[in-house]
Amino acid sequence: MNDPLADLSSFRADVADEARLNRDQGSKELFRDRYYVLRALGRGGFGVTFLARDISLPSQPYCVIKQLCPKVKDPVTFQRALKRFGQEAEILGRLGSHAQVPQLLDYFESNGEFYLVQEYIRGFTLARNMRRTGLWNETAIKHFLQELLPVLHYVHSNHVIHRDIKPQNLIRCQDDGRLVLIDFGAVKAQFAYIDDTSQKSPTTHFIGTLGFAPPEQLSMRPAYASDIYAVGVTCLYLMTGKSPIEFDYDPRTGDIRWQHLIQVSDHLGKVLNKMLKISLHERYHSVAEILRALHLEAYIDNLQPCLAVQPHPLGEPETLPEGYVSPLMRNAIAIRGWKTKLRIRQAHLPKRTPSS
Repeated sequence: MNDPLADLSSFRADVADEARLNRDQGSKELFRDRYYVLRALGRGGFGVTFLARDISLPSQPYCVIKQLCPKVKDPVTFQRALKRFGQEAEILGRLGSHAQVPQLLDYFESNGEFYLVQEYIRGFTLARNMRRTGLWNETAIKHFLQELLPVLHYVHSNHVIHRDIKPQNLIRCQDDGRLVLIDFGAVKAQFAYIDDTSQKSPTTHFIGTLGFAPPEQLSMRPAYASDIYAVGVTCLYLMTGKSPIEFDYDPRTGDIRWQHLIQVSDHLGKVLNKMLKISLHERYHSVAEILRALHLEAYIDNLQPCLAVQPHPLGEPETLPEGYVSPLMRNAIAIRGWKTKLRIRQAHLPKRTPSS
């Protein structure tokens, strides 16, 4: 039997070990007697991502293996981490039933490290797409929002905050053109740095990307609206090519100053402004609110005459037709006439004498 850990551990090397990485890519050894590892796709503080092929299936499809490396020493803490990993994997499996989220194919623990195996999405990130095709216009941004917001609504309805929405985590699939949301930071947050023997709290580790994450997420209190802010910053990136740190900020509110760099309609400008509010209370609280606002634009021209109030110009008395009597005055006249008739009728009634 092949030694799966020895094989994949050689892939999880520092940059200085790149020669060994290249040598192992050509080896015939399999990971877990099933996966033929081709190359490393990325490295980060939480582990490494690999491209592989599942040779146990007839078509030997491509897949992505994510190796997550929690820094856990205590056995009790490790068991808790393992339980959390299983719970988060189940959530990923449920989310993967949506066409715009990679399908979870397998998950397991081996030698103290956790592994996720997911569907490989063949395509380009929106960051790379923008660099190849140029900056996006308003029409492209509206289409992008109509594509992304429904899947984000689906993610939030499953009680998951993505935490790391950005152009690099959005892929346009080459096979069918769908927009796919990848790399859920919420999974990393559940079992990263959970060693109870450390004096640091697990909440001291920020999950996300600086510039795309709003203040409440930096303070380790993410909300669903945190993902909405990240979508807004992603729109700015696609329209300007600027990373978040390149923008100026309003010194009073902390909001991004972007309006002078982009030409958009008033309606879309208002929607983006509300998505990008630094104050959590001023931002959209749900994806459904943004979808309603975007949908309303098609009816604005028809609704505007109904909503507009034209006050009568001051100093110009209204001209009324001759003999006009207001409804209030007509009621007053009718009441006075009724009282007059009542007094006359009472005056003609015979007077009663006291009975003896």
